[in-house]
Amino acid sequence: MSATPPATEPAVPLQELYSPSALFSYAELQSMAFDGVLQPLFGESFIAPGVSVTPRLRARAAALMVPGNIRRKVVAGRMTAAWIYGCGTAPERLSLLVDAKHRVSSLRSTRGCILHEVRLGPMDVVSIGGLLVTSPLRTAVDIALHVEAERAVPALRALLDKSELGIRFRLLRLAIDATPRVPHKKAALAKLLALLPEPAESAA
Repeated sequence: MSATPPATEPAVPLQELYSPSALFSYAELQSMAFDGVLQPLFGESFIAPGVSVTPRLRARAAALMVPGNIRRKVVAGRMTAAWIYGCGTAPERLSLLVDAKHRVSSLRSTRGCILHEVRLGPMDVVSIGGLLVTSPLRTAVDIALHVEAERAVPALRALLDKSELGIRFRLLRLAIDATPRVPHKKAALAKLLALLPEPAESAA
């Protein structure tokens, strides 16, 4: 009778997201990524190959880059939120919004983040993976208003194409029209026009 081969232990425990902890240091996680056991997700977070990258996982990875003492005071927005929703590339620095009713002076030293003081309504914020994120519609409005066209137009198109996000072109146009007089509003509407299909050329 042949001997039963000994069971092999997995290289890493089975979980969705890996980040520096008592179990693995950042250097060890980097080494496992170099060996193909893990793959980078964002910042110091990694995932196992084949794991489906969801908005919740992206938000969890982003949340780990935000100091715990301010995590409930800031909201991931603009291109960071677009990335969380799967509609943009990973940001070099997190774009975090701070409601105008909060004091932001104590948050200015936050590393790896860009802070924007804004006004947020109760319907503008959702919670994903332990991080506050602007709603899909608020994300699209902010991108149209505050992000340069080269990056904004592809992100807006991706947001509109994801039916599960519930954004419709007409709704986005109305939301921008309804914003108070703010700089770049005309430019925002021009970005929306860039999303429309070009009219077919008339036959000669």
